[in-house]
Amino acid sequence: MAKNWAIAIGINQYYYLQPLNYAKRDALLMQEFLSNEAGFERIFFFSDDSPELAGKSTRPTRTNLLRILRQLFDNPFMGGGDNFWFFFSGHGMRHGGRDYLIPCDGDPEDVENTAIAINVVTERLRRCGADNVVLILDACRSLGTRAGEGIGRQTAEEARQQGVISIFSCSPQEYSYEIEALQQGAFTTALLEGLGIQGKCATVERLDQYLKVRVPELVRQHKNTKQTPYVIAEPVDKCHLILVPRYATQTDIATLKNDAYQAEADRNLDLAEQLWIRVLAAASGQDTVAIKAIQRIERLRWELQEPSSPQPHPSIENSPKGIFTVEKNRLKTFQFEVVTVNAKGNITNRRNEEAKYFEENLGNGVTLEMVQILGGTFMMGSPEREAKRLDHEIPLHQVTVPKFFMGKYAVTQAQYQVIMGSNPSKFKGEKRPVERVTWDEAVEFCKKLSQKTGKTYRLPSEAEWEYACRAGTTTPFYFGETITTDLVNYHGDYPYGAAPKGEYRQQTIDVEKFPPNSFGLYDMHGNVLEWCLDVYNNNYQGAPKDGSAWMTGKDNDIKLLRGSSWINIARDCRSAYRGRYARADRSSNVGFRVVAVAVA
Repeated sequence: MAKNWAIAIGINQYYYLQPLNYAKRDALLMQEFLSNEAGFERIFFFSDDSPELAGKSTRPTRTNLLRILRQLFDNPFMGGGDNFWFFFSGHGMRHGGRDYLIPCDGDPEDVENTAIAINVVTERLRRCGADNVVLILDACRSLGTRAGEGIGRQTAEEARQQGVISIFSCSPQEYSYEIEALQQGAFTTALLEGLGIQGKCATVERLDQYLKVRVPELVRQHKNTKQTPYVIAEPVDKCHLILVPRYATQTDIATLKNDAYQAEADRNLDLAEQLWIRVLAAASGQDTVAIKAIQRIERLRWELQEPSSPQPHPSIENSPKGIFTVEKNRLKTFQFEVVTVNAKGNITNRRNEEAKYFEENLGNGVTLEMVQILGGTFMMGSPEREAKRLDHEIPLHQVTVPKFFMGKYAVTQAQYQVIMGSNPSKFKGEKRPVERVTWDEAVEFCKKLSQKTGKTYRLPSEAEWEYACRAGTTTPFYFGETITTDLVNYHGDYPYGAAPKGEYRQQTIDVEKFPPNSFGLYDMHGNVLEWCLDVYNNNYQGAPKDGSAWMTGKDNDIKLLRGSSWINIARDCRSAYRGRYARADRSSNVGFRVVAVAVA
């Protein structure tokens, strides 16, 4: 899921300015909303008597506020689709043509040395790396008198330039009122109403409309005067940013998709990717259109960077980390048909796809085809709705996987023979997957293959395997809601869901017999279980989120397997299914496929 962090500041007590009544409560209520309703996992709270943070005071002095802005934002720690909000309720003023926030020890007679310029705040916020930065200021309280021009003009212009969404409690020539009857500021009252269950203003655009009506209404009712909030959200697509995903409608998500498609059409790939990531976050990671779009953008980037003239041989650069570069013009393309079935196993859709790959000559006329898998983010594990999910397939969690290459199918007996000089399989056949291979023998195969080719091969991580298997789908199988023995080699006497019983072959079959998934990978369901690098853990608590292998666990002798086999029932062929065997196990239903991690 997207990372959501915030800073909330509320100051009632000032050393050199008149106190405020409800700024602290405004910030406290904002903190509670972000934590309880908006799904923010970390909020840094500063107020008159807020608790210490890591042994440090959180009293909102200039030193403390500058420290958090300096230390927290020293290096980027967020990315596309992530959100960082900054909320300030307190005194603000304009001095020397610049906008300032006044900390509790700010001196109006020495503003430059005791206050905090808002452009410093926005500049630090942008460093976090999130493409969604929201600045909310209830601070137009000039010199504690709420008179004269408050902050806004300079900050609004900088917001436009930096793409920071800025929400102001009132216009520069107006007051920002606290309402005794509400025990809050009028602005924060309306803000929390709009964001919450009363307004359900999921997007910036709808929140702006709500505030423009509700704030003046509250101020007229309680003060019989005027206060006009306003929002700066540029470029225009920022207006469609979904602030509170739980209240997002299908129309909100559709609008974001339209913006994303337009950005793609304009070849603004960075913006398009950001927008698709927002769509994915709003849909809790379950939008296959967004997943495919992100993969499509990665493919476009790859193609746009291709060299203009071919080289006579692939250029390989080895690195200590096992990363290599394949000249992109040496990649080949293959076409294939992908099928989708309904809950009864009937084929409801056929479509043509294509993928890129490179070919490795292993000798004796044997080749190895490695398919390009573009990186992306997906939800790993079993969703609650999935029938027959198992306890060790949870919790569902978001993982970001870098791009890599993966074997088009499990290593065959012919491929194993030419590299290892042996064939331990029970069910003989050059085009059948090799089986009866221990985990250590699979690792040894990767080592010898690397030595022979000059590239670095290894077993896939569990996350890489599931990402590659799903190929953008969120259904139990990449074929859809179920499978049949016309599509997968499994124990056909035990179907999944409403699918009929089918053939039980009682042995492996040749690779590439059935349709692949939309990445162009064959037999990711059934035929043979496939070793992964990971040590087995009995759930995903603490699992890596970067696509890497989980190499620690209670027992290093127990290793992960994925994909199911000819002897397994349909339930165990699901994309989320996890198997486990001792690393020394030698079974006729266990094989493996290889990956190579690549950079452009």
